[in-house]
Amino acid sequence: MNRRQLLGAGAALVSTAAWGQTSNTGLPEAALADSAATQVPPRPSTGPDYNPVVTLNGWSLPFRMNGNVKEFHLVAEPVERELAEGMTARLWGYNGQSIGPTIEAVEGERVRIFVTNRLPEHTTVHWHGMILPSGMDGVGGLSHPAIPPGKTYVYEFDLIKSGTFMYHPHADEMVQMAMGMHGLFIVHPKDPAFMPVDRDFAFLLNAFDINPGASVPRVMTMTDFNLWCWNSRVFPGIDPLVVRKGDRVRVRVGNLTMTNHPIHMHGYDFEVTGTDGGWVPKSARWPEVSIDIPVGAMRAYEFDAVHEGDWAIHCHKSHHTMNAMGHDVPTFIGADMTRLSEMIGRHRPGYMAMGTAGMADMGMMEMPLPDNTLPMMTGWGPYGPLEMGGMFSVVKVREGIGADDYADPGWYENPPGTEAYEWTGELSEPARSGSAETQVPVRKS
Repeated sequence: MNRRQLLGAGAALVSTAAWGQTSNTGLPEAALADSAATQVPPRPSTGPDYNPVVTLNGWSLPFRMNGNVKEFHLVAEPVERELAEGMTARLWGYNGQSIGPTIEAVEGERVRIFVTNRLPEHTTVHWHGMILPSGMDGVGGLSHPAIPPGKTYVYEFDLIKSGTFMYHPHADEMVQMAMGMHGLFIVHPKDPAFMPVDRDFAFLLNAFDINPGASVPRVMTMTDFNLWCWNSRVFPGIDPLVVRKGDRVRVRVGNLTMTNHPIHMHGYDFEVTGTDGGWVPKSARWPEVSIDIPVGAMRAYEFDAVHEGDWAIHCHKSHHTMNAMGHDVPTFIGADMTRLSEMIGRHRPGYMAMGTAGMADMGMMEMPLPDNTLPMMTGWGPYGPLEMGGMFSVVKVREGIGADDYADPGWYENPPGTEAYEWTGELSEPARSGSAETQVPVRKS
């Protein structure tokens, strides 16, 4: 019986009771996830209080208390991850998922993290951005010996500052990170009254290079990735950020790709309140509508959800909101493909030339694709195709949502008089410029 059969179809979060019957009796149970849905963690029932983070299309790792130490169990292993409906990737991750489960703890706590290696090669875990002893830093060969296959190592350290951090391997790093090995580590402030928010979302930016029809990433890719992900999901597989009108909302974004990402949110301006170095004091915050996330860094921003509606949130590099695409496709805009279509059509009935007026028609049509491949532009909204993919989702602000309700409320219905519409009346002649020179406007008297 393999792992997926053991978990069973539809199992969301399952604890491996079998571990208690083995030589690993002293370990905390290694919880597994077998669902790509966002799983909202409950508030802690013991220990310091905090408002749990909601990991988009992810979950928070359960823990046990052993005296005054909070214990977790990470298992590095091959996993399967549905990037979106219709495509599953064969990756490496933690506890059944890529990205791995979010670790949550509180400033001042001591954590003990057991890491079991079920990969075919050695690994480590680096606790990105955290202040800890050198021997716990997780750089293979420098901090400690790498963890061999089949072995379990223990990391133990005190959490001396709060903030948003990450974890990932520092052993064969390019391969293991290209295969999907990343996770979030959230350290909540020891004072629950410090910078409180009503809703706290978190996701990591990661990327894969997977050929159409394939399922394993090409690990030697340096820059030319074709699947741009949030938490190893692409649109339309990324869950919405559901918000109650009036909430104070925090969004934490970490970047473990090989390029920067300008994350833009519609409908709001927000203030940057945190980096991987710590919290930004009020006097130093600045307003934004887009925040650039450098490689290996994170940013946290906050806003008050006062504008009801469905608001896009996405990377503003336009090719990062597309799924697997061919970068060598020629541009046919403005070309007359009529004769060529007729010639090809004689040998392949039904052939249609595309791209002569742009690529929007690709969002409207169901074209044949290799198995386990997603359309380049996909997703549907209430008015037609969204023509998106990759790093895209929707912030859904609604009135009357319960404090703990994160269920998708459906599409927003614009109130009468607040929606763009077709104009059928008379139009004045539009002003045009026939010159490329700078034109200095004349001050009105």
